[in-house]
Amino acid sequence: MTDVLVVAELIDGGLRRNTLTAVTLAKQVASGTGGAFDILSIGAGAKKAAEELAKYGARKVFTAEVAGGYLAEKIAPTVAEVAKKGGYGVVTTVASTYGKDLMPRVAAKLSAANISDISGATVDGGAVSYKRPMYAGNVFGYVQATTPVAVVSVRQSEFESAAPSGAASPVEDVAVASDAAASRIEFVGLESQKSTRPELGDAAIVVSGGRALKSSENFKTVLEPLVDAFGAAMGASRAACDAGYVPNDLQVGQTGKVVAPRLYVAVGISGAIQHLAGMKNSKTIVAINKDPEAPIFQVADYGLVADLFKAVPELTEAVKKVRAEG
Repeated sequence: MTDVLVVAELIDGGLRRNTLTAVTLAKQVASGTGGAFDILSIGAGAKKAAEELAKYGARKVFTAEVAGGYLAEKIAPTVAEVAKKGGYGVVTTVASTYGKDLMPRVAAKLSAANISDISGATVDGGAVSYKRPMYAGNVFGYVQATTPVAVVSVRQSEFESAAPSGAASPVEDVAVASDAAASRIEFVGLESQKSTRPELGDAAIVVSGGRALKSSENFKTVLEPLVDAFGAAMGASRAACDAGYVPNDLQVGQTGKVVAPRLYVAVGISGAIQHLAGMKNSKTIVAINKDPEAPIFQVADYGLVADLFKAVPELTEAVKKVRAEG
């Protein structure tokens, strides 16, 4: 029997929806081993987020309000303390920037195996095996923890979001723990870009541009109208980000964000292996590139060999027309 603790990711004082993919893993492991799963809502706005988290079938939802901005050194001690007291065999969250920052520290405090960025899990005879992509997703490794506790982060593009189920879970406050490291670190501030578009990692439609767009101005005048016509999130290749056309937080790929939307539109992206690793699991892939030999066409469901500066404005008008009629 393995009980699982899900650490919820909060943003702007509320729940970040990617947490629900970690809830899916927790349900799978708990069900397969005869255990149960709980959720820890921790950070600024924890109590508000707990009201939402209580809808997803957890045995219990814990809350710990930690004010003053996110610092892993302030969050990790409480996560570890809750995990110890609860006797959990698995502690999990999403393999986002948050999860990649926080969970190794939690693992160190628990002397636990840290299994990051998993894309699947199976339970056989009570033992849990985790599937991890390696070498840009061309090879998969299967890992079992040999420590009493496994600290696991979930690749959100590989797990469905959990759906609300049953009555509301009971909510319980827990004490905020601290240690020496937290007392020596101060949160100074956060600079972030706000957008009315969907979050890149959570969007159902993603439109990404590559270096072939040639400038930041072309991203604005050529690509963004298509993004907005679809009601999509905007992404970019590493080459476009490195060239300074768009901010780095829009990068899709092995060293950027991994996405798996219903529709992925790649505009002027050749399809280097590092980029494919970040989007090849999208449900439908559309590629626009003037090079018929571009690797992106090998994974695309629909490919258009054309000059993007002519094709994209035409596609934008077509999408607007369909949306207006529908």
